[in-house]
Amino acid sequence: MNVVVVGCGRVGSQLGTLLSVEGHNVVVIDRDAEAFKRLGTAFNGVTIKGLGFDEEVLEEAGIRAADAFAAVTNLDNTNLMAAEVARKIFGVPHVVARLYNPMRERTYQQLGLDYVCGTTLVAETLLDKMRSGHGHHVTQLGDVELVQFKASGEVEGKRVEEVEIVRRFRISAVARGDEMFVPEPEAILHEGDIIVAAVKDEVYAKVERYMAEE
Repeated sequence: MNVVVVGCGRVGSQLGTLLSVEGHNVVVIDRDAEAFKRLGTAFNGVTIKGLGFDEEVLEEAGIRAADAFAAVTNLDNTNLMAAEVARKIFGVPHVVARLYNPMRERTYQQLGLDYVCGTTLVAETLLDKMRSGHGHHVTQLGDVELVQFKASGEVEGKRVEEVEIVRRFRISAVARGDEMFVPEPEAILHEGDIIVAAVKDEVYAKVERYMAEE
């Protein structure tokens, strides 16, 4: 499958890498070339610096041969415009956009866009499984699981980047009290945090022992 991903933040880089590892032909677009460093060595696709709604940039990315298109920046307007260009101008069969702010959901719905709201998705997942005390499987793609933990005292005061394992364990979201957020690498974790993370099967047991409160 030929896939174009717009945005190489934590979501876009993870999506691009997972697709690449599965053997798909992936092109990742971002306006900041430094963002491509997040992809790591497992990514073997193509990167292009530019705006994801620029038709010339999309042509360079091979949009006319794309089977799927994902706009996953942290800017709703960018995602909306990029998705509309991919869908209406280039006729990409499968187009999905990230909805960053749930308050914009009605706009996406009115345009008939397929979208995923990470905030809502994670909130619903956490509500369903909250405060159970151990690692719980949420979903799986290949040998990577999306798992929810209630953090143990082992992580108290540690930065996200200190507990992540390169290409094998990455924290995607944290819920603390009434607050939920996508953490930066330097964000501090606390005992009792509800953590959603992508974990490779090979390190799942190790991560659960370390991260999950008994």
